[in-house]
Amino acid sequence: MNCVILIGRLTKDPDLRYIPGTGNPVATFTVAVNRTFKNKEGNYEADFIPVQVWGKQAENCANYLQKGRQVGVSGRLQVRSYETQNGERRWVTEVVADRIEFLEWSSKESGSGSSEAPRSFEPTGLDPEGFQALDDDDIPF
Repeated sequence: MNCVILIGRLTKDPDLRYIPGTGNPVATFTVAVNRTFKNKEGNYEADFIPVQVWGKQAENCANYLQKGRQVGVSGRLQVRSYETQNGERRWVTEVVADRIEFLEWSSKESGSGSSEAPRSFEPTGLDPEGFQALDDDDIPF
């Protein structure tokens, strides 16, 4: 089983490229994920994890994510290698994302200075807190 779930902040804006020949979009970025424990000095440390996302999600990431924004990532861990121009073998470990969740929005998307999701993105049929309203008759017990 190869499953990865991360919540962290982007260290820089996503880099969007298109694969030559196929035109498939791919975005790459790094997510800083805080550790849950403190080091000897009493400070929290972070791991910097490279992420790769493909297709329409890649274009959405490039359009709506930016440095410092919090994001949720789920996908799989991938290890690959390549050879440098000097003939050295290099290894890369990265997350290939299946799903990206935008956990914060910038002011340009929401139209205000808050980091909440814009109203236009709220699902229909839900109350303001995001829960579906149920009548007592809908509950099976």
